[in-house]
Amino acid sequence: MKKLLTHSTLLLLVTLLAACANQSAEPTPTPVNVEAIQTQAVQTVVAAVTQTAAAMPTETPLPPTETLVPTETLSPTPENTATATINICNSSVFVSDVSVPDGTQITGGQKFVKTWKVRNTGSCGWTTAYTLRYGYGDRLSGRDTYLRTAVLPGEEAEISIELTAPLTPGTYRGYWVLFDNNAFSFGQYLSVIITVP
Repeated sequence: MKKLLTHSTLLLLVTLLAACANQSAEPTPTPVNVEAIQTQAVQTVVAAVTQTAAAMPTETPLPPTETLVPTETLSPTPENTATATINICNSSVFVSDVSVPDGTQITGGQKFVKTWKVRNTGSCGWTTAYTLRYGYGDRLSGRDTYLRTAVLPGEEAEISIELTAPLTPGTYRGYWVLFDNNAFSFGQYLSVIITVP
């Protein structure tokens, strides 16, 4: 569309220049009707678009197909009485701190084992391919670890990780989370909050 508009404008300018070249040394001003020029440009564009549309292929209607008539009568569809249920395969909830309850004071540089009790609230069993991984906060030198035993739906398990208290006094918070064997996180974050005096 830009090309058409540019060509039309160029043609108009060439025509005007040619007309000016044939004039005597003393040109007489000719009033220019801007609206007429704009109308001509629009008509040129419309004509080009119309020609392009006319050149485009149209769909050819397909011949009618044979209509099949059923020979048997179908019984009505039975009413659906089932209700939808949500199936969450992997899910967990924190039950309690087994060791090092949040807020425990630990000497700087001391190693300790944090153990949480969690419940499998999902519909899938956890295998030893599941892991406890660092989520966010203070890592406390902890490493991602695999579960030591399988945990069936509805069962509780104790999950532990070895950590080290920082040397600098202060309060430290780290959060860990379970991952399935496909590396998808699930369940509640498990916290470790310690104070180094």
